Amino acid sequence: MPPGDDPGDDSGDGGGRDGRDSDGAAPAPKKPRSFWKELPLLIGIALVLALLIKSFLVQAFSIPSDSMQNTLQQGDRVLVDKLTPWFGSEPERGEVVVFNDPDKWLAGEPTPNPNAIQTALSWIGLMPSSEEKDLIKRVVGVAGDTIECKGTGPLKVNGKALNEADYVYPGNTPCTVDDAGGQFKVKVPEGKIWVMGDHRQNSLDSRYHQQDKHQGFVPVDNVVGRAIVVAWPPTRWSTLPVPDTFDQNLTAAAPGALGLAGALPLVLWRRRRLTVGNTRVSGSRTAG
Repeated sequence: MPPGDDPGDDSGDGGGRDGRDSDGAAPAPKKPRSFWKELPLLIGIALVLALLIKSFLVQAFSIPSDSMQNTLQQGDRVLVDKLTPWFGSEPERGEVVVFNDPDKWLAGEPTPNPNAIQTALSWIGLMPSSEEKDLIKRVVGVAGDTIECKGTGPLKVNGKALNEADYVYPGNTPCTVDDAGGQFKVKVPEGKIWVMGDHRQNSLDSRYHQQDKHQGFVPVDNVVGRAIVVAWPPTRWSTLPVPDTFDQNLTAAAPGALGLAGALPLVLWRRRRLTVGNTRVSGSRTAG
């Protein structure tokens, strides 16, 4: 066999089996890519993650008005949970929710003109989009609820008064005495919610849109998500829990359940009478 074909001879392939060169020196290690070459890839990954988070998890929204004072101040940034609606969760009483304009609620409101940086930040979800017509209010009633305002209040849900002192703007009354919608009694249909601002005398909410195509109700499908945290400015950081007044049993009793509750004592009374009557008859026959 020729010398160059000897399996044990590494002289012909420029390197030994242990990776060394023919002269016995180890090969130079690969030089890592520079940070500047890696930067575009890192930015691309960050953008993809930001878009996924914005679309499915959490999105930032800016508070444009005073309608939710003092819970939220104009200019606050809130983080909105967009994940739970994907699992079929619907808004609940007491939650602060962001929703798409149901029927020209924002007609006539000025549209901001963002600069290039603001546009880029809104595209990745770090700022709200100026093109999105969204509102933020508190859910007061859900499907099946009867909501009522008489005089200055209190606001009633299914006949039960709410104690709203914890969140209604100081000096406001829970209900507003006017002929534009402040006095009302409505029943929330399926697939809808009734919303009101915490600054009751400065909020064009469900009360004042009862003439639109949804009669003031907001379709559940329009809800973007629940506001969970005031994230900016840092001095305003706080969570947005459901107030304690909504912990009371506010569920509307179904007519069938009310009928059953009313009929049960009558049935028991009748059975008792029949049992007593049968006992007397049986006793009289035994005595004879």
